[in-house]
Amino acid sequence: MTRSELIALIAQQLKLTRKDATAAVDVIFDSIAHSLEAGRRVELRGFGSFGLKQRRERAGRNPKTGESVAVEAKRIMFFKTGMALRKRVDTLEQRPPSTSSQINAS
Repeated sequence: MTRSELIALIAQQLKLTRKDATAAVDVIFDSIAHSLEAGRRVELRGFGSFGLKQRRERAGRNPKTGESVAVEAKRIMFFKTGMALRKRVDTLEQRPPSTSSQINAS
């Protein structure tokens, strides 16, 4: 799903204008980004959590030349799925394929 599709779905289901749905999505994404910038973890119950891990400085290698290069310390963002989402996705694999796209001969 793309950002535009998410906005359209929110606008349709909540009977909002596209402009209002866009503003809502922007506020949510900005809030998550600002929390991560401040070093805080973001948890969306039933969906998952966003967090940061600190990577130490290390010696890397330039794959083109094989030369050793220093890789600076940095923070890496990660996403860990919540248990409810994991279960929903896992049950999709166990369901038989949908037959809604098949045409029934009458």
